[in-house]
Amino acid sequence: MNQRELFSSDSGIDELVIYCDGGSRGNPGPAAIGAVVLDPSTDPPTRVATVSERIGETTNNVAEYRALIAGLEAAAPFGATRVRIRADSMLVVQQLRGEWKVRQSHLRPLYDEARTLLRAYRSVDIAHIPREKNVDADALVNAALDLTP
Repeated sequence: MNQRELFSSDSGIDELVIYCDGGSRGNPGPAAIGAVVLDPSTDPPTRVATVSERIGETTNNVAEYRALIAGLEAAAPFGATRVRIRADSMLVVQQLRGEWKVRQSHLRPLYDEARTLLRAYRSVDIAHIPREKNVDADALVNAALDLTP
């Protein structure tokens, strides 16, 4: 399953919230990514884009980074100036906040790509959330993994 959906092209959105998740069954193993992009100016927040894709065989950490990158790419057409990232990967969150070093060389290009995409925003808030608060992105990961390739 490779699915990227853009639900709205309203370029008047100032802020977006991205929930992202990546996972692999086995580490490494078959992997997938999920991301939900929301416009928080509505009540409830409006889903403006989603990503749900299998990404082949890789590690959980690679999948987590790839999910964030895909979420940022899905958010780009909206031209928002502020973004809030919510992820259940402590590694990705702490590395992007500069609190942990990127020690694994294979993660460096993904980290660099995420940092480059984040530069498009005037304001960036990256926070770790518990898995149970990331159910929509997690469901997109599992939907992609559950489909036979």
